[in-house]
Amino acid sequence: MHPAQRLRQTLSEGSLIVAPGAYDCLSAKAVQAAGFPAIYMTGMGTSACRLGLPDYGLATMSEMVSNAAAMTFAVETPIIADADTGYGNELNMTRTVREYERQGVAGIHIEDQVFPKKCGHLESKSVIGHDAYISKIRAAVDARSNPDFIIIARTDANGVLGFDAAIRRANSALDAGADLALVEAPTSIEQLRAVPERVNGPCVLNVLIGGKSPLLSLEQIEEFGYRMVLLSDALLGTAMAAYDAALHSVLTAKGPLHLPDITSPREVFQRLGSDDWDNLKVHTAKEEEKSLT
Repeated sequence: MHPAQRLRQTLSEGSLIVAPGAYDCLSAKAVQAAGFPAIYMTGMGTSACRLGLPDYGLATMSEMVSNAAAMTFAVETPIIADADTGYGNELNMTRTVREYERQGVAGIHIEDQVFPKKCGHLESKSVIGHDAYISKIRAAVDARSNPDFIIIARTDANGVLGFDAAIRRANSALDAGADLALVEAPTSIEQLRAVPERVNGPCVLNVLIGGKSPLLSLEQIEEFGYRMVLLSDALLGTAMAAYDAALHSVLTAKGPLHLPDITSPREVFQRLGSDDWDNLKVHTAKEEEKSLT
């Protein structure tokens, strides 16, 4: 079954889909090993880990797709990828959808910011006009060759034009054929509750720990009526904190080096599939032995 078909089937089952944000093959494998039904390829994490740059729209479409391609090769879990603004007009949007689809991505989200964009939980953002945004959503819907490929329409209008404008854009995007709507950065419990109530279709919540939105439990998010939650910075922020702690321990160590929470090399290799590669090696050796006898 294609990853997009599996993701759409999971959506049809009705329970909340939790998709932790991954940014490379190792973090994607961690999400898969934990048993989550979907992985979110975060643009913030991709820009940080592949380029060493902030999420300011500096990653190109090709760089984003390349990261997604590596991750889809590494895991079987469906991947939902950040596609930023589609990297241009309707023509660019068409190519963006086709490139992500070609790499086995299950779905993407597309936003209405002016390019170059910024992380949705930062200040000083701008959005394109309502009609221009909906035209790009239509282009994305028309561009997909696999009808199961998921199109998530994200709007950042709440922080620019206000909550009512964001709801209007979300509903218009669903009318234009998007599968789910993502109203970025609700700023209160009231807004968080109102999004699924006022949007005429399934909704996605993008969670950043320490972002603009109040934090809810997964049970509350599902109770409010969201169908999917993206945990954008959960692994990236945790990893950066772990890097800092480990390096500080090395710098301040007085005795033999010891990192209490470190994963052993053997466990790392096993997470990366070393047992399968060892079995393949044994099988190949046996076949070569047979050919010599």
